Amino acid sequence: MAIQSSILVSTTFDVQGRRIREYRGVVRGITVRAPTIAQGILGGLKSIVGGSIGAYTEMCEQARQAAYDLMIEHARQLGANAVVGMSFDASEVASKASATEVLCYGTAVVLE
Repeated sequence: MAIQSSILVSTTFDVQGRRIREYRGVVRGITVRAPTIAQGILGGLKSIVGGSIGAYTEMCEQARQAAYDLMIEHARQLGANAVVGMSFDASEVASKASATEVLCYGTAVVLE
């Protein structure tokens, strides 16, 4: 479940109509996920016949949401009311286990 937040998040480095009063620093959220047994079986079967692999898509979306929520919590801890320049990055960390690291990061700021 997503954290309900009053923190504004933007992929741009400014917020139209608002002035950045203070920079609080880099914030990040990171998670490492591997598919469940069921997702692995369904994904493996689907990869044989081709097409979209819904089980893996679901796992990736859950990982992105978890990383995003952690980033928001980090921004809250720094007293920010916005995050600018937000981005996601992902990389494989354990190929045998199919584990993927998802990182969500940006700059915590205080908007006027």
